[in-house]
Amino acid sequence: MFGMFGNNSSQIDCPEARTLVQQHNAQLVDVRSPQEFARGALPGSVNLPVHAIHGAERHLDRERPVIVYCVSGARSAQAQAVLNQLGFDKVHNLGSIQKYLSC
Repeated sequence: MFGMFGNNSSQIDCPEARTLVQQHNAQLVDVRSPQEFARGALPGSVNLPVHAIHGAERHLDRERPVIVYCVSGARSAQAQAVLNQLGFDKVHNLGSIQKYLSC
């Protein structure tokens, strides 16, 4: 584990993600397509597809941790990198949505 508020490109595990959501009011961001999001998403998450992540400042609070996820972790890694470039400093990559659903 790299610390709850550190920036890194590796994925966080489910228990850490749940702690961030429950204790630190983290924002869950689904970076899949709107069609994928409509088929099922994590409760409380917002859909901000990776191709539209540059507009994140209109949808996300910079002061709160952000947890990005997708199907495999590839798009969420891309989204994490873009958010870091945009000045979000508490961005975590969960990777697959299934990790959160299965823990």
